[in-house]
Amino acid sequence: MKDLDNIPALMADIGKRAKDAARELAFASAERKHAALIAAADAVWKNRAEIIEANKKDLEFGRNKGLSPAMMDRLMLDETRIQGMVDGLRTVAEQTDPVGEVMTEWDMPSGLHIQRVRTPLGVIGVIYESRPNVTADAGALCLKSGNAVILRGGSEGFHSSTAIHACLIEGLKAANLPEDAIQLVPTRDRAAVQELLTMTDYVDVIVPRGGKGLVGLVQREARVPVFAHLEGIVHIYVDKAADPQKTLEVVLNAKTRRTGICGAAECLLIHQDIAETLGRDLIAALIAAGVEVHAEGALAVDGTLQATADDWGKEFLDSIIAAKPVADIDAAIAHIQQYGSNHTDCIMTEDDQAASRFFERLDSAILMHNVSTQFADGGEFGMGAEIGIATGKMHARGPVGAAQLTSFQYLVRGNGTIRS
Repeated sequence: MKDLDNIPALMADIGKRAKDAARELAFASAERKHAALIAAADAVWKNRAEIIEANKKDLEFGRNKGLSPAMMDRLMLDETRIQGMVDGLRTVAEQTDPVGEVMTEWDMPSGLHIQRVRTPLGVIGVIYESRPNVTADAGALCLKSGNAVILRGGSEGFHSSTAIHACLIEGLKAANLPEDAIQLVPTRDRAAVQELLTMTDYVDVIVPRGGKGLVGLVQREARVPVFAHLEGIVHIYVDKAADPQKTLEVVLNAKTRRTGICGAAECLLIHQDIAETLGRDLIAALIAAGVEVHAEGALAVDGTLQATADDWGKEFLDSIIAAKPVADIDAAIAHIQQYGSNHTDCIMTEDDQAASRFFERLDSAILMHNVSTQFADGGEFGMGAEIGIATGKMHARGPVGAAQLTSFQYLVRGNGTIRS
């Protein structure tokens, strides 16, 4: 029986067991990892009623806590979303195992044959809020990439995450892999997060999934490397050569499909030449869809609120968007460079030169052309799932899938080769 009151001892024990499991996972066969993920997917679907019952407890907790509608949407599980988790587990299972992949190889005049080969990172700590499906996504991706994982879900999703985690353990058992490969911190106590951030003896990287408060805390206080994005301040620039129908459909989808995810559009920049035509049509369509529009200039029409300086560079995560006319594509680029978060930005245009200019001059982890920003997701990139989106420039960037959760080592072979 674990002592949930002694948090340092609890976390040290979890860390030690994760490190031991990681050593075994590093050489686990692709077939065993595949079997574990398929068995976990079967268990999730078999136990979907129990998962939904657990989720009801979390939804009640969230309502009592006063979570916003967007956060409640992130928290909610139904059969459709559980099917999505199952599909994600199966997709990750069927992907090529990244561990052991020869990234490149070459021969040297000295007689050395050198290979650069993918290897697991070791132990990954994942700290997340609200979205219990992260339990399945993170567990699957870490297992696929040969890493042990310590999951610390948000207090809101405690019961859902526990139920999902039990299914992942079923999968590990079925494949005869160590159960400690996927551990869930069994307490809501925030002290567990503080411990996890400083466990340099056991944890190789931390991945936070959540809002600015959580990610900022992790980036400030973690003593181990962090893969993260602080905010998803997502822009769509509507060029003067944009197709009106495409743009209308993309902008509405990018803002309204799910407002609480990091790929939701937060700022609309519209070329001044079309601000009073297509621009106003877009504003009217957004308002009709229930979006609160904070606008300025020619876009500040009846039904909008006057935009303020605070609206630029803001992640609303709600049915709110900021909108402004810009002089040209370079003004749009300058605005994004000033206020963006290097997450995801999109251009709507039929002018390929304009799209190329947008791609060349912006440094966001994901850049899009005529695509809804709601596609900023590892699953939509063919990764099956993602453990998060990284906006830093070291190691992983953009959606972090199984391959991004590996490092590499050099394997050097010779034949009694000595150096002169």
